[in-house]
Amino acid sequence: MLDATWFLVIVLVVGLVMLVKGADWLVDGASSIAKHFGISDLVIGLTVVAFGTSMPEFVVNMVSVADGVTDLAVTNILGSNIINTYVILGLTALVYPVVSQKRSRDFDIPMSIIAGVVVFVFVAFPSPMGEAQKGVGRIEGIVLLLLFAYFLYNTFRHTKDHPDEASAEEVKQMSKGRAIVFILLGLVGLIVGGEMIVKSAVKIATKMGVSEAIIGLTIVALGTSLPELATSVMAAFKHNSDIALGNVIGSNIFNVYFVLATSAVIRPLPAYEGIAMDAWGAALGSILVWLFVKTNHEREVKRWGGAVLLIVYAGYLTYRLMLV
Repeated sequence: MLDATWFLVIVLVVGLVMLVKGADWLVDGASSIAKHFGISDLVIGLTVVAFGTSMPEFVVNMVSVADGVTDLAVTNILGSNIINTYVILGLTALVYPVVSQKRSRDFDIPMSIIAGVVVFVFVAFPSPMGEAQKGVGRIEGIVLLLLFAYFLYNTFRHTKDHPDEASAEEVKQMSKGRAIVFILLGLVGLIVGGEMIVKSAVKIATKMGVSEAIIGLTIVALGTSLPELATSVMAAFKHNSDIALGNVIGSNIFNVYFVLATSAVIRPLPAYEGIAMDAWGAALGSILVWLFVKTNHEREVKRWGGAVLLIVYAGYLTYRLMLV
């Protein structure tokens, strides 16, 4: 008979697979439907596909918020952003230097830095609205959503003014009936997978005697980031590493300004022990990437930069686990 903890780990892994696959099906189906209505591939890429990449984190957060597991809701986002930056970009750069586009250097990466800094300020200092408890409350969530609206506006305006710089997403065309089936299957996979992840993660944390925050920062965050990891590393092997930077920074922005913000508006997210360090860790990753691409003529994250990101992550994770 399998040990109960191992059974829960299996349930968690199955939930992650369902979650990720569900997101893929939902994006494919929704993109095809949008295509049937005459929406351009570029707009689909900026909306449906962009939102779809953060759908695993979004569903996990919605389930966590509904169940009152607020620590998991926060660490799922901060942990995903930390792994995106340090691990995914780090490994990608080791395979092949990661090239940056001017738009990323001048706007996207700074927006990612601001996301981490703003969350750090929210959790490190009491709310100016008089709330005694530190954390990301509804007011803070609204602030993040307003910043997200600015990001979307600026992105669409830039795309309109510089169509030559925009890369259109290749949409998989399918019949309307098949697209609807994909959407329904995707929703089922997301909902069921999200439930399995949150329920099993909480039970694993209880059985192992660790906090939900640690499970969220490690297992759950890594699981929801696996698609970006696979995509980025494969792109590096094909010497298309610029895709990796756009995917990672875009995902980080959506995670904080949209997913975390929406979660906080629905249910305030109080601070947990170590949250300030996690928020600063997320901000530091984006700062390092920005410094790397700004301090060389090629404007890229070189292999040594990738090694630095991985070393910093190893140090952060070791120290973080020592605090448990």
